[in-house]
Amino acid sequence: MRVDTTGGFSASPLETEAAAVAAEAEGYDALSVPETSHDAFVSLALAARATSRIRLQSAIAVAFARNPMTLAYQANDVQLLSGGRFDLGLGSQVRPHIERRFGMPWSRPAARMEDFVSALRAIFDAWATGDRLHHRGEFYSHTLMTEFFSPGPNPHGVPPVMLAAVGERMTEVAGRVTDGLLAHSLTSPSYLAEVTLPALRRGRGRDDLTGFDVCLPVFAVLGADADARAVAEAGVRRQIAFYASTPPYEPVLEHHGRGALADELNGLSRRQAWDEMAGLVDDDLLALFAVAGDPAGVASGIADRYRGLVDRVSLNTPYDADPALVLDVVTRLRAA
Repeated sequence: MRVDTTGGFSASPLETEAAAVAAEAEGYDALSVPETSHDAFVSLALAARATSRIRLQSAIAVAFARNPMTLAYQANDVQLLSGGRFDLGLGSQVRPHIERRFGMPWSRPAARMEDFVSALRAIFDAWATGDRLHHRGEFYSHTLMTEFFSPGPNPHGVPPVMLAAVGERMTEVAGRVTDGLLAHSLTSPSYLAEVTLPALRRGRGRDDLTGFDVCLPVFAVLGADADARAVAEAGVRRQIAFYASTPPYEPVLEHHGRGALADELNGLSRRQAWDEMAGLVDDDLLALFAVAGDPAGVASGIADRYRGLVDRVSLNTPYDADPALVLDVVTRLRAA
């Protein structure tokens, strides 16, 4: 089980560069760079130049805000700059953001994503082989690539493509056309074992997931004492409530017989009743998605719950976590 870390959601490119340097020094296997208020690829380019060992991942780059060609150029350049240490993590985002923030089309996201990744791979293949580019899909068409505009074969190969997915359709797409799954923090061991992994196997058309990475950011209620863990617990309850109020994550709650709670949280979110929402995350729900304790307890909890289910983990700490304690967990996980 490899241990990754995540850059700050609002971190500037220079802050992400510094975080990558620190993460490499601390022994993390990879740094995931989110895309919220800054372009992930600018941050990734800086991080690539400032590091030499750690893997770098977009987690996630919003696929539908771009087209396969523009994304192929960005991913190819980061792969070059990093010397082959880049994982292209993609996600669909949700309809309001795609249509109203980015002004791009939205329809049938799972089918659209499959066509998007297939087009992306066709572009990478045309660059690598010099063969004619010919992709005509339901949503994307790319049929022109002249020598002048082709970067040619990447000496470090094509970056692995990872896909964020929760629902079964998108998870099947991940298994069919990508190299790994970026699971969501609102994921329980039961949902992984009974829904996610079977969907991946259906997509791949076989039971063997060798060479296919499943990555999971795990909610951690981490603190040196009871008071610190109480603060951490409040932050995690609030984040679980926020995620659970979002319709794309409702299947996870339905899997555990809590679908009605998803509807209730969604209604409260429309009124921005965040404190009231957090109060609805009871102890049972918290225990489904979060591991709690001191560093030894969190490390052993993650190892016990997710060994055999995921290949890469990171800690999701939506509160002001003590960096020394987080690093202690990582050290113990790596030793285990």
